[in-house]
Amino acid sequence: MLNMIRHGSATDRPPLVIVHGLFGSARNWGVISKRLSDQREVIAVDQRNHGDSPWQDSHDYEGMAADIAEVIECLGGRADVLGHSMGGKATMALALTRPELVNRAILADIAPVAYTHDQNQNIAAMRSVDLSSIEKRSDANDQLAKVLDDPTLCSFFTQSLDLKEKRWKLNLDVLEAEMPKILGFPQFETRFERPALFLSGAESSYVTPEHRERIRALFPAAKFAKLPGCGHWLHAEKPREFEAAVRAFLDLTA
Repeated sequence: MLNMIRHGSATDRPPLVIVHGLFGSARNWGVISKRLSDQREVIAVDQRNHGDSPWQDSHDYEGMAADIAEVIECLGGRADVLGHSMGGKATMALALTRPELVNRAILADIAPVAYTHDQNQNIAAMRSVDLSSIEKRSDANDQLAKVLDDPTLCSFFTQSLDLKEKRWKLNLDVLEAEMPKILGFPQFETRFERPALFLSGAESSYVTPEHRERIRALFPAAKFAKLPGCGHWLHAEKPREFEAAVRAFLDLTA
């Protein structure tokens, strides 16, 4: 079972399950989870090979979807699901294979397509950190800054450090080996007929007009929205606007 961080209490509304992206964790979503839990229970999960969830030998979307399905079945058998990036693809795979478990889907800055960008340079950067010398997160951040020119990414990666055990809470070996599957997306012949919001950053290139035909083929009830002034990390760059968009979708489709 995936590690879960639960916020709020069960209500007459479906719980909201939040699924993070690559190299992330449930902890990254703490502020948004707490704010959204004023009207329903919110459960943020650590995906396999991330955070405090079990490590597996595979990291494909069929497996990730099955992990989330197990969580939703534990919660009562039906939930709204919000997934960002890789977590959005896992959410789409769940909706297309176990639609009875998904009440509504929110896909944050991701489309059901294969991408060409590579993330293994970030794995190499994390491996370059001398963990034996780390006493605090800033030590790791300083080392990462020597190989990465994005301070935001450096800070983000260090959130997955276990300082006490001097280890990454990321199964870097499996994530590297399975990167083609993470960047890709399986072929599905099914469709998810219930409401789905594709919420993207206006400055991001992850969801383009060219993707809409494929999205609508799989999600015929899809709605589209963009948040101005932000890119792929829209929930971190514009958290209040992101929260407002999620609330509006959930309220309008209730």
